[in-house]
Amino acid sequence: MNLAGVILISVLLPMSLSAEETKEQAFWKWFEQNQEDLHHFEKDQEAVFNRLAKALHNVHQNLTFEFSAVREDGKREFVISAGGIKAAFPSVESLYAAAPKLPKWTIVKFRQRHLPLHDVGFRGRTVKSDDVHYAFFKDENPTKVGIMVFLDGYAEQEKDSVLAHIGFLFLDQALGEYDVETHVGAIVFSNRESEHFRHAHPFSELPAHFDERLGRKKDSER
Repeated sequence: MNLAGVILISVLLPMSLSAEETKEQAFWKWFEQNQEDLHHFEKDQEAVFNRLAKALHNVHQNLTFEFSAVREDGKREFVISAGGIKAAFPSVESLYAAAPKLPKWTIVKFRQRHLPLHDVGFRGRTVKSDDVHYAFFKDENPTKVGIMVFLDGYAEQEKDSVLAHIGFLFLDQALGEYDVETHVGAIVFSNRESEHFRHAHPFSELPAHFDERLGRKKDSER
């Protein structure tokens, strides 16, 4: 090969590597370039969140996010979520795996459990965590757990979409996004008037009861 050919290859090689940049790498490059605005998003929350959502949707249309408050060490948690869509789980995993080390951030995959439970509001309706109950039932899939969620005022015949959405938010809060999508089977919403309410437990007991049902050991036993 002559010298001109070697020079040509040397020039084209960086261009080809750049062209092969993955969606995940492109996202993290954008995140690093904008991390100061993201870390101080309160200054212009709507604009910052819109830009972040657009960047995430370039990876997968269902990806969403959560930020924690600033911790004592000055870091925020950046939670990459599939928005409860199991088809987006691989994208969460791949984006998390590609994450660089960032001094002001802790990257977390999937919405985690938030205990103790807090009240949930959605579209003008708020439900207190103490007013929510649950019961298990046998799912068709023997590897999964069926859960009935009891919400005051839920009208079964009307399939109340707002209260159902609140119910799903309570499940994510109690069990975490990953467990809800992988280990929970059928989810049924009802109210205190249901004949099954006699088997109900306070929702605060769900995490420990669920782990026990799956055969998981308590932290103290691990």
